[in-house]
Amino acid sequence: MTEFDLGSLILGLLAGATTSTLFFLGLAYMMRIALKAARPAAVIFLSSTVRIALLLAVGWLVAQTGLWALLGFALSFLVVRFVAIRLARPPADNGGT
Repeated sequence: MTEFDLGSLILGLLAGATTSTLFFLGLAYMMRIALKAARPAAVIFLSSTVRIALLLAVGWLVAQTGLWALLGFALSFLVVRFVAIRLARPPADNGGT
């Protein structure tokens, strides 16, 4: 069993929050570009390939520092993903009230 390492956890949380925020900002930006492009599938494919590769590379580097850093990185990704989905979702229609 590994000991709890607060420093590694904080490192993972910070790296995960930063990387995930850039990941989802890149997604939003590239979707706007893809919607205007003549070949949107190519733009989306290239964008997703680059963003996923960079996210995995940073995740791998963070994982080299320890389990707690990796857990912090993953937790940050999930939190940022949840926030990004909430911000991207259109407001709910209250049925005309």
